[in-house]
Amino acid sequence: MFFILSKFLGFFTLPSNLLIEIGIVGVLLLLTPYRRLASWLVVTSIVLTAVVGWSPLGNILILPLEQRFPPWNASRGPPTGLVVLGGAITPDVSAARGAVALNEAAERLTAAAALARRYPDTRIIYSGGSNAVLADRIAEAPFAVQELEALGVAHDRITAEEQSRNTIENAVFSRLIAQPKPGERWLLITSAYHMPRAIAVFRAAGFAVEAYPVDWRTRGWMDASRAFGSLSEGLRRSDEATHEWLGLLGYRLTGKTNELFPAP
Repeated sequence: MFFILSKFLGFFTLPSNLLIEIGIVGVLLLLTPYRRLASWLVVTSIVLTAVVGWSPLGNILILPLEQRFPPWNASRGPPTGLVVLGGAITPDVSAARGAVALNEAAERLTAAAALARRYPDTRIIYSGGSNAVLADRIAEAPFAVQELEALGVAHDRITAEEQSRNTIENAVFSRLIAQPKPGERWLLITSAYHMPRAIAVFRAAGFAVEAYPVDWRTRGWMDASRAFGSLSEGLRRSDEATHEWLGLLGYRLTGKTNELFPAP
């Protein structure tokens, strides 16, 4: 139930969806006596869409998330294993085309492959089922295994976790597979802006991991004043950041995590 509810609320609260919802309500109200309110809603929808899409707001929202965890420090020695969170592959396209379809989070996979070559004794868990609600559920992990093998990682080093539907389940199922022991060092590989929420749920699941952020979407705080060149780019950045902030808040309010905004 939590999974379904989170997907439902997530859809309607993303800035790009919410702004067009306001405009649609305004258009519908034009057919009623509330035309003044209708006009106000339509204008509000257009103005806010322009502000969110073209202004630096998306960068301002995502920067605290991206900057929360620094790049991993290798000076403490080799890791025991890697937990790579799904999101680097589009599984339905991969299944339809018969080839692995990487997306803009592909660094989760390429970074894992690079670490695997650097540390040949590390175990690798790729945690990625399907988060589909209405479409066919096609797990991402098998495609990730295929791609990691293509990048030179031996098959017997990789474990595919195919059941998880969200970050909470990533943590729970990965811990069951890893069975981490005291003194072991496990790296968590995911997009930098997703790392705070991921770390929060792994800690709540009792799986101590070290952050290995990848897939940065900004250059750093210098981008807090950089506007977007297209409406769609700015809306998407705002959607990504809002999704994470709402996820952090929702997980904390429902007791899924013990921290609102975890620190290193």
